[in-house]
Amino acid sequence: MIESDRELSAMVQELWDNDVNRFKPGKDYRISLQGKAGDTMGINDNNDGAGYPLFTFVDENLFKKETFLAFISLLDNYVSDTGEPEIVTPEEVAENHKFLDAIIRSPTMKLAHKYLVEKHLSPKDETQFKEQLYRIWFELYARRGSSKPDSSGFEHVFVGETRGGRTVIGFHNWIQLYLQEKLGHIDYKGYSVNANSPQPDENKHILALQFSWKDGIKPKGSIFIGVSPEFEFALYTLCFLTSPNERVKVQFSFYDVEIVCHHYNQKHIGTTYPVLLKYRKPTE
Repeated sequence: MIESDRELSAMVQELWDNDVNRFKPGKDYRISLQGKAGDTMGINDNNDGAGYPLFTFVDENLFKKETFLAFISLLDNYVSDTGEPEIVTPEEVAENHKFLDAIIRSPTMKLAHKYLVEKHLSPKDETQFKEQLYRIWFELYARRGSSKPDSSGFEHVFVGETRGGRTVIGFHNWIQLYLQEKLGHIDYKGYSVNANSPQPDENKHILALQFSWKDGIKPKGSIFIGVSPEFEFALYTLCFLTSPNERVKVQFSFYDVEIVCHHYNQKHIGTTYPVLLKYRKPTE
């Protein structure tokens, strides 16, 4: 590993160790991997490797924690189809700020902020830091093929979008996946593996999968499962601001992971998600 990755890995390990709101697999939630997804895609194809939902149990009492409540309140603020301009109401702006206020107080975000200040990548002043986060995640921009602001980093990564009504883009968050599956909008098609990727594990926190959402298909998605919104926000913000590369490898806990982080105009997050490279034995 190159030097900067080692340093970033140590930081990500700290974020992981301080993610006090993370759900415990088998206790706070359970998933059912079932079969491997087929290689061809279609809404009603015969390659569905899973006849049942992905989530078999989630302790929703834990969603009452401040950062989860604030996060979940944002999920219904978006029009999923790209090309449809987003109208942001004053109430939604207030919800965005409430969410940022909640996560900035969390241990993981405090650690990320301290590190970014030390690297001269973020302002020390909390209000200015919040403005930086707002710009990165919530400012609207026009996604490919659109002339009007129809997307944001937050919408793409955490809520999901559709292109042309048939293809799901983004959608890398387990809470949104669970809530949409519960509403009957998600059909989990099975896990995704290739020759180089490890077999998925129901007790691990990263999963590659295929699913349909509404009328669109996500041929291959990759998500953290069970982690808190503040952990993902802190991790992805760190990768966005510290790495000019759009792919950065980090090691933490049981995982060797590549974090993909595409920039949009160097000012906003285009997309970001984890790719599991292999499992590892954590160093004591």
